[in-house]
Amino acid sequence: MQKKTEYSVEIGGKTLTAEFNDWADQANGSVLMRYGNSAVLATVVMGKKESNLDYFPLSVEYEEKFYAAGAILGSRFMRREGRPSDEAVLSGRIVDRTIRPLFPKGLKKDVQVIISVLSIEEDDTDILAVNAASLAIATSNIPWNGPVSAVRIGLEEGKSEFIVNPTYKERDEAGDPKAVLDLTACGKDGLINMIEVGAREVTEEVLAKSLAKASEEIEKLQKWQADIVAKEGVAKIEFKAAEPTPEMESFFKEFVAPKLLATKGMLGKEDINAFKSEWMKAALEKMPEASPGLLDSVYEHNLDAYVHDLAIKEGKRVDGRGMDQIRSLFAQAGGVSPVIHGTGIFYRGETHVLAALTLGGPGDAQLVDTIESRDMKKTFMLHYNFPPFSVGETGRFGGMNRRMIGHGALAEKALRAVLPTKDAFPYTIRIVSECLASNGSTSQATVCAGTLALMDAGVPITKPVAGIAMGMMSDAKAGVYKVLTDIQGPEDHHGDMDFKVAGTADGVTAVQMDVKVEGVPVNVLVEAFTQAKKARLEILNVITQAIPAPRADISPRAPKILTIKVKPDQIGLVIGPGGKTINGIRERTKASDITIEEDGTVFITGTNGAAEAAHQEIYELTREYMPGERFDGEVTRLMDFGAFVKIGVNAEGLVHVSEMAPFHVDKVSDVVAIGDIVPVVLKEVDEKGRYNLSIKAADPEYATRKGVTPGTGERNHGGGERHHGGGGRGDRRRF
Repeated sequence: MQKKTEYSVEIGGKTLTAEFNDWADQANGSVLMRYGNSAVLATVVMGKKESNLDYFPLSVEYEEKFYAAGAILGSRFMRREGRPSDEAVLSGRIVDRTIRPLFPKGLKKDVQVIISVLSIEEDDTDILAVNAASLAIATSNIPWNGPVSAVRIGLEEGKSEFIVNPTYKERDEAGDPKAVLDLTACGKDGLINMIEVGAREVTEEVLAKSLAKASEEIEKLQKWQADIVAKEGVAKIEFKAAEPTPEMESFFKEFVAPKLLATKGMLGKEDINAFKSEWMKAALEKMPEASPGLLDSVYEHNLDAYVHDLAIKEGKRVDGRGMDQIRSLFAQAGGVSPVIHGTGIFYRGETHVLAALTLGGPGDAQLVDTIESRDMKKTFMLHYNFPPFSVGETGRFGGMNRRMIGHGALAEKALRAVLPTKDAFPYTIRIVSECLASNGSTSQATVCAGTLALMDAGVPITKPVAGIAMGMMSDAKAGVYKVLTDIQGPEDHHGDMDFKVAGTADGVTAVQMDVKVEGVPVNVLVEAFTQAKKARLEILNVITQAIPAPRADISPRAPKILTIKVKPDQIGLVIGPGGKTINGIRERTKASDITIEEDGTVFITGTNGAAEAAHQEIYELTREYMPGERFDGEVTRLMDFGAFVKIGVNAEGLVHVSEMAPFHVDKVSDVVAIGDIVPVVLKEVDEKGRYNLSIKAADPEYATRKGVTPGTGERNHGGGERHHGGGGRGDRRRF
């Protein structure tokens, strides 16, 4: 019989429930967590053997299956889920970045956390994933300094009250009212250890208040989790990291410490790598029985202490800068190649990024099909590449990893807030970030280069965006810290916080933070926000000096997009049976894409006049003809009672014999012949939608010039003698 115990707490006006059962009873820990109609199963397993790696081998897998949304995978040829979606990767990274700092230093056994999304509806499962992973680990025998809790905070436009764990609908930026803030925060004991923010130019003051609110909700969850752990938890495996011997510490002071002092605080990546290589070689020669992993730990631990002491005790940074000083900046818009629709180059110290932008039509949008977003069209994409040469190394080239996906998503989020609406600029936009050289936060350099590329391409963004990475050196025991602006490699690697903030001159658009310590007090984050704004304004000044505003016109190499609106009941007419009509227009005009929205908006994409030609065809196909309009139309058929004249792509009307001349005409063929181009005026649209045309109203002399002279008989005005030719007029349609 199934074993089951449930624990619940109210959060954000809904019930959060943790269920402990025997579903996965061979894992070290597991929990089923529900919130609304969304649910996840979190499991954790620790391997038996110690690895020889120089890092902690933690892996977090976030598994999405379409059954969770009551759907079958959309591809006709593949019904089994493949690699994780970008959204799943980003959710897994949130869990990883939250739980990783809480494992004991020196742990080298494999630990694998798997989050299986069992159902999803209006509540996102990434918040569930963090809380479920926390309980699974905390109640297991795996050594870990949790629990840790997560909450999402939202804010709607024009309102001051925060929403705790807003639903998808409440977070929808296209909703009414619009969401201006989407913050995910994780933490414990009054500290924050992971932040993700997407926003529309919110102020630092609003962010500070949202973090305070998040911390308040987190502490409710922490108390709830602590009570559960007290009841469900098992004894932890005792773990004690291998400690260096006095000989190792003594030899470090003898061999490496003098080298560090000789740098006089000016310590670059090359120095750190060189000193480490020399240390490992010398230490292994002196102590051949020592573990290489332990010797590596000795070096890293002592270097951490040196970098921290340099900042906290001496107020110095490893490259001699002030705590709030940015490295040298350079910005360039365009100038790479006329073939590329827009480019931006941005330098910040030794970090160099090229952003290349391409404009496409609505048909170039990416179709996103995940359990969270079914058949969603994505018209803005930012793809981030980090080749090994950017850090002076060789390695695997091509493809992408989780870090690339995460950094690209952060930069995309930062820039999305300033993009024009689809009505104002209906293009699909793709930016590719090429990280050419890296020494600190290429993701924020990507934001800057992306802004330059957008403006160079003539995309009418509302404001330029810049990003900066902040850091922190702290001594928790002494209660002291230093906030650092524009951290570079050694400060990122040996520091305690990586805090990335992007935004405009008026507000923040994206934030991402993770830490190597257990967490950061909110007041320190507030200070970091203030320092980041100062840096952001300095960078924006450099960007706007390179290009003050978006260019007035897009690149002549970019496709042109024209828009036309048709009635919804005319959509089928434009498409035609089996797409015959729309495909014919594409083939004749060479338009690259014609996209029709459900409301009847038609986007036509093309180059070299193709868009204009297709626009004209669709206009003629769907236009409504009004009495009084003049045309030069082709005669298509002759009848005893008149002639049919084509006045549009799919429209023709009747010129009755009485409307061919201002005098009596005996025979229609005396005035017109099939193939003639004749001037006509639309006299009326009858009750059946048929067009009645007149040559004499358009040109009274036309028949005379054709050699027809007035007859001597009584003029026939048609009267009741008018005939319709066996239903011939029934072939005419009004569109």
